[in-house]
Amino acid sequence: MSSSKPTQLTPFGAALAGALGGCFSNAVVYPLDVAKTRIQATTDVKANKDKLSMFPVMYRIFKEEGIAGLYRGFGATMLNTFSMQYAYFFFYSFVRTSYIKRLTSKLPKGSKAPQLSTAAELLLGAFAGALAQIFTIPVAVIATRQQIGKPQGQKSILAASKDAEKAEKPENNEKEDKVDSTSTYTEEAVEEVPYDDSFIGVAKEIVEEEGVTGLWLGIKPGLVLTVNPAITYGLYERVKGIMVLANQRATGSVVGENDKLSAWMTFFIGAMSKTLATVVTYPYIMAKIRIQARSADEEEAIAEHVPIPKPHGYHHDKFKHVGALEILARVWRKQGPLGWYQGMSAQITKAVISQALLFLSKEQFEQWALAIMVLFYRLQRGAPVSA
Repeated sequence: MSSSKPTQLTPFGAALAGALGGCFSNAVVYPLDVAKTRIQATTDVKANKDKLSMFPVMYRIFKEEGIAGLYRGFGATMLNTFSMQYAYFFFYSFVRTSYIKRLTSKLPKGSKAPQLSTAAELLLGAFAGALAQIFTIPVAVIATRQQIGKPQGQKSILAASKDAEKAEKPENNEKEDKVDSTSTYTEEAVEEVPYDDSFIGVAKEIVEEEGVTGLWLGIKPGLVLTVNPAITYGLYERVKGIMVLANQRATGSVVGENDKLSAWMTFFIGAMSKTLATVVTYPYIMAKIRIQARSADEEEAIAEHVPIPKPHGYHHDKFKHVGALEILARVWRKQGPLGWYQGMSAQITKAVISQALLFLSKEQFEQWALAIMVLFYRLQRGAPVSA
């Protein structure tokens, strides 16, 4: 081990600080996350305003499911958040540090490390995000299913089976294959089906319905969405650098001094960065949620005039798995371009608060992580802890 005292975090320390900050920020706004996920998964074009507004949705969840409904899937989401944030910050810190060292090695000895361009920041962030997505998306799929809860079409599926039985009676001469699947969406009271919403139960259900690869549902739009954190962190680092430089010039301090922004300025820059990233990438965010939450399969079944897939049964015997572009094309035909932004206000509200809290808490967690590294250094050196 080097004898020099640690002055900056390793990729491991930066990843841990980012993961803890991500868990903290998401835990604070978790009910908003559940509400926005359900809004994004809604495919009913005739849904009233209350079904597409965040706070009415939260109130309805609380009224129907209690406080537990607002925290449905909390454990899986925290596991997903920690693993995703840790993987992202680890890969981002590692790749960024390696890239800067490579650039610095080509400069004269003693030269200051070059500042990365916005394009370089975006590319590094996207690469780190892609690696993180591949390793963590199975937990994200399970968390999304848990937030949605019992399949929205489950009652309708049971009603459909009763309709089919009626259609087979002698007095009804219509062929079974001509029964319009849209008639399954009735308000008919039917017997509830037991639903296992545990982590293992949902994982098993996904494998039964989609195969093992179903645990990677939404990986394609997920890889596209790696530009979201890339835009967020790239813009954040760029604006932060400009603000720090302006602050140093205003106070007359030298480079390396007074390089910390106030909490409110950090909050503002984080909120602005995340808002821009969300607006740019939102259509794919919505498509990804619909793929992971079953609603895309139900909508495809209606479009193809085939029975809605039953829970715990393979979903793609009669139609292929719908992709993000197909979902967006269908939404465009039914609702126009505004349909691509269904639930965006809820997404931005949740994302901005969460991201701003992440930036604020990450700074604090980084200080704690660095303090722990210094403590271990002193213990290994045999120096007094209080020194």
